[in-house]
Formats: sequence, structure tokens, C-alpha cells
Amino acid sequence: MKKTMTMKNLVLIMFSLLLTTVGVAQIDRTKAPAPGPAPKIQLGDYETFTLANGLQVFLVENHKTPKVSWQLYVNRGVVSEGDFAGMQSLMGSALMTGTTTRTKTQIDEQVDFIGAHVSTSSYGGFASSLTKHKETTLSLLSDVILHPTFSEEELAKMKKQTLSGLMANASDPAAMSKNVSAVVTFGQSHPYGEVETGGSVEGITAEMCKSFYNTYFKPNVSYLIIVGDISKKEALPLVEKTFGSWTKGDVPTHKFEMPIAPSATQVDFVNKPGAVQSTISIVYPINLQPGSEDAIAASVMNSILGSAGFMARLIQNIREDKAYTYGAYSGLSKDELVGDFYAGAEVRNEVTDSAVTEFLFEMTRLTNELVDAEELQNVKNYMNGGFARSLESSQTVARFALNTARYNLPADYYATYLEKLQAVTSEDVLRMAKKYLRPNNAHIVIVGNKEEVASSLKKFTNAGKVNYYDAYGNPVSDAEPIPAGVTSTTVLEVYLTVMGGTEALKVITTKDATMSSSMQGMPLAIRMVNKGSDKLLMTVKSGEMNLQTIKINGFTGKSSGMMGEKELTEEEIASYLMDAVIFDELTYTEANTKLIQIEEVNGSKAYKMEITDKEGNLSYNYYDVKTGLKVSSIKTTDSPKGPSTSTSTYSEYKSQDGIMYPSMIIENNAGQIMELKVEEIKFGGKISDSLFK
Repeated sequence: MKKTMTMKNLVLIMFSLLLTTVGVAQIDRTKAPAPGPAPKIQLGDYETFTLANGLQVFLVENHKTPKVSWQLYVNRGVVSEGDFAGMQSLMGSALMTGTTTRTKTQIDEQVDFIGAHVSTSSYGGFASSLTKHKETTLSLLSDVILHPTFSEEELAKMKKQTLSGLMANASDPAAMSKNVSAVVTFGQSHPYGEVETGGSVEGITAEMCKSFYNTYFKPNVSYLIIVGDISKKEALPLVEKTFGSWTKGDVPTHKFEMPIAPSATQVDFVNKPGAVQSTISIVYPINLQPGSEDAIAASVMNSILGSAGFMARLIQNIREDKAYTYGAYSGLSKDELVGDFYAGAEVRNEVTDSAVTEFLFEMTRLTNELVDAEELQNVKNYMNGGFARSLESSQTVARFALNTARYNLPADYYATYLEKLQAVTSEDVLRMAKKYLRPNNAHIVIVGNKEEVASSLKKFTNAGKVNYYDAYGNPVSDAEPIPAGVTSTTVLEVYLTVMGGTEALKVITTKDATMSSSMQGMPLAIRMVNKGSDKLLMTVKSGEMNLQTIKINGFTGKSSGMMGEKELTEEEIASYLMDAVIFDELTYTEANTKLIQIEEVNGSKAYKMEITDKEGNLSYNYYDVKTGLKVSSIKTTDSPKGPSTSTSTYSEYKSQDGIMYPSMIIENNAGQIMELKVEEIKFGGKISDSLFK
């Protein structure tokens, strides 16, 4: 120890003498030092071996922590799903729902008992645990991969969950934008342009999942990546034991037409009535493969545009200078089949067209001007740092090994990454921008309030036309005018009739509804009791735990729960009592309603009605043209953070004592989505006033 400390001190002394010898006068501090030569990266070592059935194994040893992970990747390529979009995802998840030797419950219990993690997808599976449980963990992974049963019962449960998620996504701007962007970028006939819908998921069967699995899950197109506290001597017999019996076989490959960017920029709009902000996505396909000679230089170019954090031009312009948004980004996806470009942000309605202008300006500027040396070096330093940080993880070494094998990269591709990054010049960036940035051949996808935004976007297209789509990327016609003779009064009359009849509804003064929901995986039981127009009880529980109780009795009200108890203000009481009205439409008159147009809502035509309350606030209801039932309502309210839009979607109507009610309600409040399932409802029963005190 004493010798080590002496050597350390000696090094410090010699370093100080060296600085003194160089002398301060020889350093020009007015200039930034020139970047030194990029180091050649010494990646962590990994070993590889191949089983007799063709399974390739990569092993990255890391004995710093007592953990081992196993990732099985099935390199099956891209497969079209056609009319059954979502099948591959369900198949991958279904691997965990039971094997020939274990039920789903047994799998879950064994995983929990050893504190492991096991998950599956349509491309294989992943498992990790402490070293002492490595054999059990690998056994579980191999069992779910090699011996799945694909029961119809378990698949039905998964389909139900998926359908619920799709219903929520139908009003989520991010999901809508993702769907439409995929369709317009790749086309509905391309696998990357296929979008899950309720119809596509409903038609999926266990037999389809089994057929896909039997066709594509083969060891000779698969890789097993092992990372952690294990040696090759230990790993080889374990892998042989668990995956050695996997039978190899031929796997079909598929070819698809290369999607192309539009000949001229198009505006593709998804109407979200009442939205106070727009979701902007500028997208188009590109031909950029992993490991290609353009890959690194193109990444530098895109980092300058929109992915180098706060030094990126989009952030500097659209956020820092214009204050249109909190974040504006871009991405350049590399893919062996077809890549894509993306740039986007969420902005206020009134600056939507201005934000699009700035996106296109920055894209165009990169295609016309050389980037100065300082900006280029700063971005390369940013990318250098990200790469260096990634090397701290053994999983990175494993990922590099997998990519090298999958994409047939040079053996030193990652070891020389920083050299190639440092060699990128301003001229290279300009060349990449001219090749991959297409401000005049892009799809500008907007999800927002059509009435406030759409017309201002026509200037970005040659034809001055906006294309309209639904939430799943299906083209829809522009809004239709209201037919002659149809008014808000006639629409309301039809609605009240199908709900049970105006006279029958008028005599109902009480309602007691029990609903179920969940929040971040926690099950919720919700009860809402209404009496008259001034009494309300709402309880929210999880098991026996009371999360919140609201009681309103006329002009007084209180809230109690996990945050304590408090008296409600007049404003809060008024807000809650809006939910105390059992049938809103009974209070509507021709004076405070206005029928605007016919729009598509979840694939069906609906009358859009504007409602003005006593304070002059606007809300919108949508009534299905065919059934007369209310399918959606939209309200915009003020909040400390600005206007906030909430959307309610109503479906699965049922009858209780001749009165119709929606048994499924999805609430989307400023992006926070909650699904409410009505378990029981009673209309017109006797309810004591003491319940509200």
C-alpha cells in the first residue's frame, strides 16, 4: 500500500513539472483547442458458439454483479399481417400464457418466487435473474419459447385487453398520429403501414398464432445473447440442455415494394374536435440501411437538425426562440427493409401553421448551407459522449455483437465508430441533408381541431388541399352538411326516444351506478349516486382502501380520502354538480344548442352538436346518425396550465328497466386516459338524503 501511494505521488509531481515546463505563454487561450485524434474503442470481449441446430450464441461475461440475462432473438424478418393486424403482437404475448408443462399461473408463480424477469414478444424472449437462479430462469425461458399451447381462452383475455387499449387510443393524439403516419409513410399494403383496429384484432384466432409460430420460430434463424456472471464452460451445457432439442427448419422470406415519398408535400389531417393543441408529425420513407456508408454521417446530420438535445436546431428555433412548444425533435430511422424520417412537436392551435413553417425552414436550411465547424464539432462531441456512456453496459457489447451478425457488419464496425464519427465533415452533412431531407416531398400529419387549424395548412400543398383520415389511417370525406329538416331539436328527440322516451326519463330523479376501472395497474371500484340536480356521492376505492369520497348536498360539499378532508368551494361544487344531472339532454333547448355538421366518429357518421352553457362555455356532443345514441362528448375548460380538453367516448349500450345506458365509457382528460366499465346501474330507486351528508 505504501509503495502504491508513493508511485501515485510521483506521477502527480511529474505532471506538475510538465505543466511548468510547457509554460503558459505558449498556449493561445483565445482559440478552442483542436480536437485530438479519435480513439479506437476497445470493446468488451465476447465469445460465440453455434449449436448443431444452427442457434448462434453470444456470451458477454461480466462478473461484477451476480446476475445473468438471456435474450433469444428470432431473426424472422418482416411478415405482413393483412386483415389481421396485431396477430404477431398477440402471438408473442401469448407465449407467456401457458406451455405443455406449465399453466400461466405456474409460470407467473415460479418467476415471482425466484425474483426473475421473463418476457416474450413476436421476436423471441428475454429473461434475467440472480446467478444462483440462472438454470431455473433459462428453463422457464426455453419452456415458453419451445412449448407454447396458445389456448383460445387465454387469447380471448388478451384480445379483450387489446380492444380496450384500442378504444382508448382512438382519442389519444399520439396514437392517432402514429397510426396515420405509418399509413401515409409506408402504405396500408406494406407491413410497416398495417394498423391494428378492433376488426383486425377480433378476427385473430389461436390457430393463426400457432401457425405463425410453427412457420417462423426456428433455431437456425435465431440468436441467444447471454450477459452476466457466467462462463462459457457453464453456459454451453445449459444452452445445449434447454435449446439443443429445438428442431431447425426452412423459414420463408418475403419481399415488399419500396415505399416512396410523395411527389409533392401533402397535409394529412386527423380531426380531434375541441383540441386546444395540434400534434405535428412530418414523415416520409427513406432508403437507409444499418451499417451503410451513409449511416453515421446521416446520423450526424439528423442530430444537428433535431436529436442533439438542446443544441439541436429545431429545439433552438421552435422552443427557445419562438416558444411554440416544450420540445421539437427529429429522427432518422435505419432499417434493412425501409427506414423513415420523422420530425414533430405538440403546439398550440394558433401557432400550428407557424410551427410547420419553422420545421420546413430548418430542413431546407440544412440542404442549402454548410454547417460551421464549431456547431459540427459540438454535435459530434454530444454523440461521442452518448456512445461512450453506452459502453458502460455489458448489454451494449451484446447488442453490438448481435447487430454485427444480423446486418453482416465489418468486425471492427463499432470499434472504429468514433474514428468514422470524427471524420464526418460539413460537406458530408450537406450531402446527407440533400439526400435524406425532403421538405418538398413530405407528409405533414396533423392531429388537431379542424375548425381552428385545418384551413391554415392548405398553403403547404401545391393543390391547396388537405387530406382527412380517421384515427386508424382510413381516408374520410370532409364534413357533410346537415340534411334539410334535421335540426338540433329533431336529433335530441331521436336520442331521448331511443334512451327510453322523454316522459319516462323525466320522472327518473335518482341514479346509482357502480363502475370498475384501473389506474397504473391498481384496480378501482367507483360508485356514483345522483339524487335530483343538487345531491351527489362519489367514492373511489381500491380494495378496502378509500382513495376519495365526494359528498355534495345542495350548497355544501366535502371531500375526504388519502389527502385528508376538506370543504369544497362553490366553484368545486358547481363543477361536480355538472355530473349530478342524470340526463343532460332533458335540459337542452333549441336556444342553447346548434347542429353544426356530420363528422365521422370511430368509423361511423355522427351529428355534431354545439352546446352553450349558462356561462357561455362551449361543449360538443356527437350523436350517431343511424342509432341516434350519443357516442362522444368534448369539453374544454380553463386550468392553471391553460385550456384543457376532455373527451368522453360512450359505447356498448345496454338496457336497464327500459332505460338505455353506455356500459363502457372512456375518459381522456388532457391525455390522461381512464376506462370505466359500468358493472351495475339502478334508475329511480329510493335513496336517503343522509347518504349525501
